[in-house]
Amino acid sequence: MTRKPSNRAPAKGASAAPSAKSTAPEPKPVKIEINGYQAALKWLADRPDIERMRVVKLDDNAFKLERMRALLDAMGNPHESLKMVHVAGTVGKGSTATMIASMLSECGYTVGLYTSPHFVDVRERIAIDGKMVTKPAFVELAKRVQAAATKAKVEPTYFEVLTAMAFRQFADEAVDIAVIEVGLGGRLDSTNVITPIVSVVTAIEFDHTRILGDTLPKIAKEKAGIFKRGVPAIVFDSTAELNRVFTEAAERCGAELRIVNKDIEFSSRFCTSPDLGPHTRVCFYTKSTRIEHLPVPLPGEHQAINCGLALAAVECVKAAGFECPDALITGGLAKTRLHGRMELVSDRPRILVDGAHNPASLNALMRCVGAHVPYDSMICVFGCCQDKDIPEMLDKLNLGADKLIFTRASGNPRAADPHDLQRMFQERSGKMSQVARTAGEALHLATRAATRDDLICVTGSFYVVGDAMKFVAENRDFHLRPKPQTV
Repeated sequence: MTRKPSNRAPAKGASAAPSAKSTAPEPKPVKIEINGYQAALKWLADRPDIERMRVVKLDDNAFKLERMRALLDAMGNPHESLKMVHVAGTVGKGSTATMIASMLSECGYTVGLYTSPHFVDVRERIAIDGKMVTKPAFVELAKRVQAAATKAKVEPTYFEVLTAMAFRQFADEAVDIAVIEVGLGGRLDSTNVITPIVSVVTAIEFDHTRILGDTLPKIAKEKAGIFKRGVPAIVFDSTAELNRVFTEAAERCGAELRIVNKDIEFSSRFCTSPDLGPHTRVCFYTKSTRIEHLPVPLPGEHQAINCGLALAAVECVKAAGFECPDALITGGLAKTRLHGRMELVSDRPRILVDGAHNPASLNALMRCVGAHVPYDSMICVFGCCQDKDIPEMLDKLNLGADKLIFTRASGNPRAADPHDLQRMFQERSGKMSQVARTAGEALHLATRAATRDDLICVTGSFYVVGDAMKFVAENRDFHLRPKPQTV
């Protein structure tokens, strides 16, 4: 039986992130009758989609919290009835959010989880206790958001629609707590209309620099925009410069900053055991919690930091009145599974997918594969968005890949041209590389070049990984088919 702590009073005093100056016209309404799942997807696809736009500025009309507030108000403000955990950051926020949700679910609570982007099915973004929203529920949610948009006289973006759908679904299902992952940045993100139990910011790295800023302190300041008055804010100990940014942000808004590995005792070590193989263990100590030598459920030394943040977040949830015994916390952590990250989607041939999409996450991926996955040689299928730090990403790939096959995601105007990627790679490496029109063709080429003990790794973009996962699921015998013509 789920425990149902009494919900707090609706929070009217959520910190109001300043709205962006409008430099673009409001999108024109699209009249689509949502009479089924495909119609719902069509209506959603017609929304302005920041994730796929080539160039976006922080002062674009797309970043406008007043529109999100108006939409939610027309829906009855479902977010105000929810207890939530808010997670931002450059890298690790998906891992951290998933670990938090897994631990709270094991403690007997009904847990909503909102993440982005998705890999294959948009419904992956809205899940309760690990199960994504059903198609009939998705249709009804889309109808309600469409009606609310008409009532409020606003045209919401793709992400705003999904965020509103998630809040409505979690409220309708009366989840005990919801874990909400920020989509982009923090201060002006559509999710930043909530007042959570705790705000978490994961590691800060360079990404979306045209939108969030070209220095780490500028990016950190945008992420810290999710801090709220009276709400604990959790970060991991970083450089003095970034710690100062977080401290000043917390002081400005009246949040209580807690730094893991500084204010909260934490340690980690890499080890190997017969049952778990290579893995990382952590120790975590507070006044009410003592966890020692706990295995991190996700591979890679970098996941220790995310685990520490997740444990600290659950500690704040406990302080808010939730019962989370140490034994259930550790049991829930061990059950954490993360879709599309270090995931083996095929044994024959061995195909590993990971949504690493910036230099820091690619570096972590290469190190993680080297530590956890035995192989003779690694063939990387790679595609990325054109607004990324491509030279740095190629340098990270060059550290681990023995051969590269460049491709691009389908239907993504932000995708970099694979021929340009190959040219840039050849300028910095003498390793063999090819170009394929699609992820499917790239996998055909990779399997023809791979031996039994080789590893095929698909990475660089959630969209490329999603294309590859869909292709493998629909073409289980693709490695037996004739080799496709190369581009």
